[in-house]
Amino acid sequence: MDLVAQRGRSKSRTRIIVAGILTLGLLFLRPTVASAAEMAEGEVAFILNTFSFLVWAALVMWMCAGFTMLESGAVRTKNSSMICLKNIGIYSIACIAFYVIGYNLMYVDVGNLIGSFQLFYSSSPAEIDLLSGADAVGDVVSNGYSVLSDWFFQMVFVATTASIVSGAIAERAKLWPFFGFTLVLAAFIYPIVGAWTWGGGWLAEMGFSDFAGSTIVHSVGGWAALAGVLVIGPRLGKYRKDGSVKPTPPSNVLAVTLGVFILWLGWFGFNGGSQLALGSALDAVAMGTVLVNTNLAACAGVLAALAVSRPLLGRIDLFAGLNGAIAGLVSITAAPTHNDLYWAIIIGAVGGVLCTLGIRGLEKVRVDDVVGAIPAHLVCGIWGTLAATIASPDTNFGVQLVGIIAVGVFVFAVSWVVWTFLDRTIGLRVSVQAEQMGQDVAELGMESYPEFVLMPENFDDDE
Repeated sequence: MDLVAQRGRSKSRTRIIVAGILTLGLLFLRPTVASAAEMAEGEVAFILNTFSFLVWAALVMWMCAGFTMLESGAVRTKNSSMICLKNIGIYSIACIAFYVIGYNLMYVDVGNLIGSFQLFYSSSPAEIDLLSGADAVGDVVSNGYSVLSDWFFQMVFVATTASIVSGAIAERAKLWPFFGFTLVLAAFIYPIVGAWTWGGGWLAEMGFSDFAGSTIVHSVGGWAALAGVLVIGPRLGKYRKDGSVKPTPPSNVLAVTLGVFILWLGWFGFNGGSQLALGSALDAVAMGTVLVNTNLAACAGVLAALAVSRPLLGRIDLFAGLNGAIAGLVSITAAPTHNDLYWAIIIGAVGGVLCTLGIRGLEKVRVDDVVGAIPAHLVCGIWGTLAATIASPDTNFGVQLVGIIAVGVFVFAVSWVVWTFLDRTIGLRVSVQAEQMGQDVAELGMESYPEFVLMPENFDDDE
């Protein structure tokens, strides 16, 4: 028993000595520990903000896959491979154009109208010093996020804008003229609109509000698409001499549906990432609100479009329901931050109805938009930008309207000039034979579905 008691007293003395040493260490080291904790807090916010930009950007980039699936399934099988090539080309062109000049025009040294014409973009000097081994953590962290993570997030938005145009003029536009227009859109048209708004230009100074791009992204793509379809004209045989419209249903409804779901998923990065921060509890709560509003609007758009499809289109239309989801997403993009979540349902539902009306209206005026990009992105982009004033009382209706008109006039006019120039110089439209055979065979020398027999179309009885 004495031996056990002695061992117990020895252990107690050891614990007391260790505790004393730790206490003295904390007293001496306390200032260092405090400053390290303070630095860690700033670094944590920096890391979370940067990580948020990168992850949301990757999710928005995945929307390119959604557009590819939607468009390749919406066109006839003889043009599916061309759609795939165009969409991967769009992303590549948009990325390089935004790196070379676009970002600088949009965000660097922006005046009232435009930013810097300086070429190329890179990390900040502090970040380069940090990567070189210098002690520059403080200067880097003070920016709040990595410079290139912000560039990456901004770049995928311009790629989304360009993707909108592809589906509208599908099945009759040549590859290289289309790529030429994509270059102009990504390098100049979109960045100039961005400079007016997100870059701090004249519309931003007026108070124009567009949280994630109902106008800046979607309406820009819609106006460019409208100019394109008017210049290039409808597909051969789409509108018959007797005034009827030739049905061109999606060739692969599974691909179209998958594309819409991918776009829906990517939209969480599109709108959620536009919070532009995840370094505080406020940012996290706000981001949650944005994502829920985004989801509710899409659901409402689907149901509203399906509800009106029978009286407007004569049937319960799957394509209308799928476009209704996109319409709801576009409509809520300008203002997904409001705390009264029911507004998201109202805004999304109205968007779904407007999109279905737009699809029907374009047929009436004989404007051939293959995938319904103009109703979904242009019409609903306008609606969403105006609806921001309903959910956000601080947003001025007149300023929103001025922004819509200014962006519309600029983008449509410049796009019309570029499309017309391309059409009159190198030619915008494929030959009649290429349109009959399909662009896959005529331009690419391949078929998307080689197990099926290719049947060239006959346009003799059509306009």
